[in-house]
Amino acid sequence: MSKFLCIFILSLTLNIIFMATRSLIGKQNTDGTITNIYCHWDGYPDHNGVVLQEYYNSPAKVDELLTLGNLSFLGSVIGGKQDFDNRNRENDWCLAYGRDRGEKNQEASTVTREEFFNKDSGVDYLYIYNNEFEWECYDAWSSTPVNISAETA
Repeated sequence: MSKFLCIFILSLTLNIIFMATRSLIGKQNTDGTITNIYCHWDGYPDHNGVVLQEYYNSPAKVDELLTLGNLSFLGSVIGGKQDFDNRNRENDWCLAYGRDRGEKNQEASTVTREEFFNKDSGVDYLYIYNNEFEWECYDAWSSTPVNISAETA
């Protein structure tokens, strides 16, 4: 087997092992726009969906989450500043690119509903806290609604 083929196979294997399930987390505004942040890890409904329903279930809590800006990981607790690369994984705090890694321009953005559902965003799931104070989840590639598992919530 060639050296190139070995490297290619190793690369594919690592991508499968370490591939993220990305998501956008947003709140619908009264004018129909959506204020949202990006979350890199665990965006599937059985994790981010359940965490959002259980722990970010009021407008004030959603606003506090959005204030953090873009996330690496959505935890059940906003938490405090932590070392991005050596965090305590037992505290279940959110891991934010701005607060914890010091990156600039990581604030929430406000977009139209059409922009939020743009299939070129590179994410897998979309979450919207709607004006009825409920979380909606959508498959980002097809824009179809996805149920957030009530069994694990």
